Amino acid sequence: MASDIKLTFLGTGGSWPAPGRHLPALAIQIDDVLNLFDCGEGTQKQLMKSNFSFMRIKNIFITHFHGDHFLGLPGLIQSMSFNGRKEPLEIFGPEGVLDIIPRTLSLGYYSLSYKITVHELAPSAVYDFGKFEIETLGNDHTIPSLSYSIKEKDVMKIDGDKAKEIGIPSRKLEKLRSEGSVLFNGRTVFLSEVLKGKRRGRKIVYTGDTRPMESMVKFAHKADILIHDTTTDSSLEPLVNEYGHSSSRQAAEIARDAEVKYLYLFHFSPRLDALSTLLDEAKSVFPNSILSRDLMEVSVKVSKEIIPVD
Repeated sequence: MASDIKLTFLGTGGSWPAPGRHLPALAIQIDDVLNLFDCGEGTQKQLMKSNFSFMRIKNIFITHFHGDHFLGLPGLIQSMSFNGRKEPLEIFGPEGVLDIIPRTLSLGYYSLSYKITVHELAPSAVYDFGKFEIETLGNDHTIPSLSYSIKEKDVMKIDGDKAKEIGIPSRKLEKLRSEGSVLFNGRTVFLSEVLKGKRRGRKIVYTGDTRPMESMVKFAHKADILIHDTTTDSSLEPLVNEYGHSSSRQAAEIARDAEVKYLYLFHFSPRLDALSTLLDEAKSVFPNSILSRDLMEVSVKVSKEIIPVD
């Protein structure tokens, strides 16, 4: 199980920048792996203000190809090259990524100092990244768009009393957990002999742009953090839904029904000055609603939930 998961909201607005509110970008660090979700205009400047170095980004996940979600890529990629990056970079996205990203990379005159690999992700699929998994969900937006679930893998929980009874030294427990068995005192000890259950891995869901969807309730079920499109309050619901977005009320209903721990409101219309109405409306439906803000940092606590093993 990963020991450290940190989020930084680099940009929380939508459509075009507003004073004090940059375009969508979210950094998620899982131990030593730094992932970037969306890359709106100005993302590299926000990264410079954060505790993350843009040179350490390993994976970039784009939800869709409206400009406010990816036009920060050309500058970021070229800055990495100017600073002598050698490590490869992986870029992931929905339908269209294999055409749009290469064209984006060809803008201007510069020399690329590192390898970039582009991957098209299918909706309703799961991808293994070692310590965590990425699951996708097709959004109800105006163009092909994906939501992402970042799920830390469950970890086998060893019953200390059973291990002590058998006499297995603590130095062998990690090998037992990872390999399923160890040789000890002339016999093979199996993990099932000392297994207490599985500790549930942490789960973060980032929707990007979407109308409210019933399928999101299942997708985000029991998430530690749901970051959901909340472009406006409910007074503009018909209009915001027409353009493929959700209101704060609708996002809160999904958070409530999905039984998530926390809902972070995100992707605010630049026409909104005060966001208190959005928060009040969301909290009336789902009390654990929080307004995201640029450069907000969140540490995701380790789950204490133990799941029985069949």
